[in-house]
Amino acid sequence: GGMGEVYRARDTKLGRDVALKTLPAAVVHDAERLARFDREARTLASLNHPHIAQIYGLEQSGDTSTLVMELVEGEDLSARIAQGPLALDEAVPIARQIAEALEAAHEHGVIHRDLKPATSRCGPTAP
Repeated sequence: GGMGEVYRARDTKLGRDVALKTLPAAVVHDAERLARFDREARTLASLNHPHIAQIYGLEQSGDTSTLVMELVEGEDLSARIAQGPLALDEAVPIARQIAEALEAAHEHGVIHRDLKPATSRCGPTAP
């Protein structure tokens, strides 16, 4: 994401892979960034849509805040675009899924603010 570092991890208690999003060490003492991170967690928790990654929790340990999120498999859209032009029958379903996710977010008063190919997943398992 735009303001965090994202890692793939294994939830050993529940036996599933998850995404962990943490703030970079350089900004863990920045009150404004911490507030934005907490708002992001609350915002994600308010959304329930098949094309929006779910948040499972917000963990804090010492100076580290971590969002535990659904791991969305597949390549990001920027990687797919780098391979060459998308055929219409490939582009339309991707565009529709993005539009549906944005519509669901907007219905809850949420504006994405960081929509770009690198923040969108595509592929057979993308939600």
